[in-house]
Amino acid sequence: MLRAVASTGSFSAAGRELGCTQPAVSQQMKALESSVGTPLLVRTGREMRLTQAGEALVRHAAGIIAGLTAAEEEVAAIAGLRAGRVRLVSFPSGSSTLVPTALAALRAAHPGTRVSLEEAEPPKSVELLREGDCDVALAFRYEGAAGAEEWDDLVVRPLLTDRLVALVPEGHRLARAEGAVAIGELARESWIAGCPRCRGQLVEVCEGAGFSPRIDFATDDYPAVVGLVGAGLGVAVLPQLAVESVRPRGVRAVSLEPSVRREIVALTLPDLAQVPAVTATLDELARAGARLSAAR
Repeated sequence: MLRAVASTGSFSAAGRELGCTQPAVSQQMKALESSVGTPLLVRTGREMRLTQAGEALVRHAAGIIAGLTAAEEEVAAIAGLRAGRVRLVSFPSGSSTLVPTALAALRAAHPGTRVSLEEAEPPKSVELLREGDCDVALAFRYEGAAGAEEWDDLVVRPLLTDRLVALVPEGHRLARAEGAVAIGELARESWIAGCPRCRGQLVEVCEGAGFSPRIDFATDDYPAVVGLVGAGLGVAVLPQLAVESVRPRGVRAVSLEPSVRREIVALTLPDLAQVPAVTATLDELARAGARLSAAR
């Protein structure tokens, strides 16, 4: 308004230019002078003239208006998914199965949205989310495990249910078993354990079946687990998603009894769930999970 008054020379002309009334312009100019604490305009005959303070403020007006316009356009682009950024953290088997499908679909639908990816296992990934170091975290928890309330403060988007399967060498006596195999039948085997959380779940399941597994090898690398089993160095229990993330050679996947399942989810903070790019990412992850479940 100040710039319009300066260019037109009067409140009424500025009002016509801006589509408002002369009293409205006068009121806003009084409010502006009150906020800066000094007169900005003086009347000379029929025209309004800028004071020195008014001239200084008008010099900055173009930059202020341009900055506001740029900010509005950037926010509109983000809201309309023409731009935006999502920081995603995923555990490794999710990174190689769910994430590629989801991000390819997201890029096709919203090419202006950029997604970065880092890997971390839960609970580290959940900590990164709470600390503000990511916007979406892929995580999992086992059915019946303690601490189900640990995500109560987060938005939880279920993706799929994953079951544990046993991996045995192709020549193993149980490689072609029909139906599920009781985990107790593997009690005397050498074991190859996966990530720390999966390792803990393995020990818990085995102890529930009345034995403690003899773990000869432990690695966070799923292809290494499969390779060690394929070489006949032991057996392993891995989530099905982890098996699907590698090309298992020389091994057989066997269903287990009792069945052990884990819930795969995408997590975000309640405020972030309102951000269009985050919502779109969650939607595509859910679709990827549904496609993988249907394929199984």
